[in-house]
Amino acid sequence: MRRLLEVGKVLLILWGLLSLIATVVFVGIIAFALWGGSQESNKTASINDVQSILNRCNLGGNRIEEVLHSYRSPIAMRGDGVDAHAIRVSHVEATELTRDDAGSGWVRGDQADGVLKDAIEFVGGWLHEDDLSWFPNSDELTSSEMYVYSWSIHFQGTHPSAAQLIFVRPKDKMVFYFDGKT
Repeated sequence: MRRLLEVGKVLLILWGLLSLIATVVFVGIIAFALWGGSQESNKTASINDVQSILNRCNLGGNRIEEVLHSYRSPIAMRGDGVDAHAIRVSHVEATELTRDDAGSGWVRGDQADGVLKDAIEFVGGWLHEDDLSWFPNSDELTSSEMYVYSWSIHFQGTHPSAAQLIFVRPKDKMVFYFDGKT
């Protein structure tokens, strides 16, 4: 009988610990949902916030004149969300938007194919958001006036699930950045 009481005591302690852990996790999930780690923001980013975008694609952050628009969606618990910017630069020429010997670099929008074309279509899927009305539409992104630089594209099966793309429209010296994940 004494052995049975000791086993019961251990089982009750384990049950209590599991209940405590489950309660802490549940409260954490509720707290994140109510006061989540991120909030939607249409606050325009500063030049310092976006310099790395132009440095990534070898244009150089020193040519930024103004950040016209920014949008950051709330980040869902799985990490889904979008971050986008419209940046006016002092100069950009189509001649500097080239590919390197390895095939990396800039591609004219109407010449995008394969993985890059799929990623541009992924971006187009986000553009129904009212807060992104300033971002070029799908037809503009795939036009001969737009150039695209792929920083990162992730796939889930055969469909993009995340993309970081930089678009440049030389005629009006505009750079558009998109970072989205589903």
